[in-house]
Parts: sequence; structure tokens; C-alpha cells
Amino acid sequence: MAGRVITIAQQKGGSGKTTLAVNLAVAFRARGLSVALLDTDPQGSLGRWFLLRRDRMGTPGFELSTASAWGVGYECEKLRKQHDLVIVDTPPKADADLRPALREADLVLVPVASSHVDLWATDGVLDLIARERRRGLVVLNRAKAGTRLGAEVAAAAAAMSAGVTEARLGQRVVYAETMGQGLGAAEAGQSPAAAEVAALADEVWAQLQAD
Repeated sequence: MAGRVITIAQQKGGSGKTTLAVNLAVAFRARGLSVALLDTDPQGSLGRWFLLRRDRMGTPGFELSTASAWGVGYECEKLRKQHDLVIVDTPPKADADLRPALREADLVLVPVASSHVDLWATDGVLDLIARERRRGLVVLNRAKAGTRLGAEVAAAAAAMSAGVTEARLGQRVVYAETMGQGLGAAEAGQSPAAAEVAALADEVWAQLQAD
């Protein structure tokens, strides 16, 4: 059986796409799955994280590929034959260049930081996801528990055309710290962040198995 593809997309920069990609990759690898990473963002943040991890560990535990927007189909076809899961990190845009990564996806995750501006930025991505007839899920990132803004953003996200994951990633320093170390938050020890990532991985995997 061919591996599944998760594409992470959002047209607003700084939404946490790469943070989401690496933490899910680490979580799924810890569960015994073979995971490949595909970096299509010219900024190369996912690739830099991978190199930091390789320098730190010797064996990163993942395969990394890069591709331009129009090379995504070829790379995904190759990687899904060799791995259980392929996670695709995309540049911050919502135009024709994003479509190849959406077409390959079994599931599209759209990270949204806890602000109305970030939420408004999802409209273009959600429209493209709908046009490509793919499943999309909004993931609330840097969520501030117990705040009025967080509650408002969550309520507004729930009213959108895409679903919203129950699991959220909080605003925690450990996510930024571990990114700079080539790690996932769960690899820094048991913490609220590790629990958040585990809950999100459970939810994402359930969605992938629901076909």
C-alpha cells in the first residue's frame, strides 16, 4: 500500500507550517512509521532543521527531499512508494504554484496562529483545497488557553468550510527552542507540548485512516 501524503499549507508567513511538519514527523516516527519530508519552500526552513538534526544525531531518522512547486508530483510518487508517510512543507502562498502539493495530499493541514489576521489569511488556501477536492483541517497554533482572543479565533475557525482539529498547539517556548536544535518538542521530555503533539498526531492519523 502506498504511503499517505500530508501537505501543510498557509498563505501567511509565520503561521507555523514548519513547526507543525517537524513535530508531526517526530511523533509519527516514534510510533514506528517510516516518514519522508519534502521541502518545497525556497526559504528552506525544513531542510535547515533536518541538517541540524543530522549534525546532532548522525542519523536523522527521516528522508529529506526538496522540489520546486512543479516537481512535487514526481517526488511524492517516489517517496510514497518507500515510506508510510510523506509530509510536504509549502511556501507561504495561495496560487497556482500550491496546487501540485494539494493534488498529492491525502490530507491538507492549515496552521492558524491565534489572531484574526491569520484566520483571514486562510480563505485563499481553503478555496484552493476545495477546488482540488481535498480534505482540509485547520490546526490552531500558538493558541492561548483561556483568552478571549483564542476563544474568538477558535469559534470563527469552526464556522469555516474546513474542519478544525480538536488538538491545538499552545504558545510555548519549547517549540522554538527544539526547532533550533533539530528536535521535536516531544524529544525534549514529557511536557504539555509533547502531549499536544501526541493528541494532534492521533487526530491526524485517524483522519488518514478514515478513507
